[in-house]
Amino acid sequence: MAEQKMLNPIKTMKLEKVVLNIGGTADKLDRGVILLEKITGKKPVKVKATKRIPTWSVRPGLEVGTKVTLRGEDAINVLKKLLPAIDNTLKEKQIQNNFFSFGIHEYIEIPGMDYIREVGIMGFEVTVVFSRAGKSIEKRKIKRSRAKRITVTREEIEQYVQDKFGTEIIKKNSQGGEE
Repeated sequence: MAEQKMLNPIKTMKLEKVVLNIGGTADKLDRGVILLEKITGKKPVKVKATKRIPTWSVRPGLEVGTKVTLRGEDAINVLKKLLPAIDNTLKEKQIQNNFFSFGIHEYIEIPGMDYIREVGIMGFEVTVVFSRAGKSIEKRKIKRSRAKRITVTREEIEQYVQDKFGTEIIKKNSQGGEE
């Protein structure tokens, strides 16, 4: 009888969430809310500043951006829709432990998206967060821990996006150019 190798459930990684965000104030903020709602089908929230930055005329309580967080199937579906907008490629420096991020310069680059007159032309950022089972030990109040074995490494994320979405990773060579 052949023994099957059991996978440790703690070692399995999962796509925790996809966050889309747009920074801006006043009119740009309202247009950003409309855009994120059209892309995701979910209602975005407005983000308020917590610190005062006088050079940028930012004060606490001022709405400075909008974001929407997607989890589960919605996150995977939106990611499948957004990755072709950047030619299904990621640079190695865009991938960090536990997450990767990329920006879309103009939303009309997304396949199937039409120009929205009330929005105009604008872009947004996308952050994709990964986690493992046991991540809650970093978030709880009592007996908090920073366990290295629950970190999702860059190599694991690269492998995941290549397998799941067919994404190409552009690596830097020793001379500083891209391969």
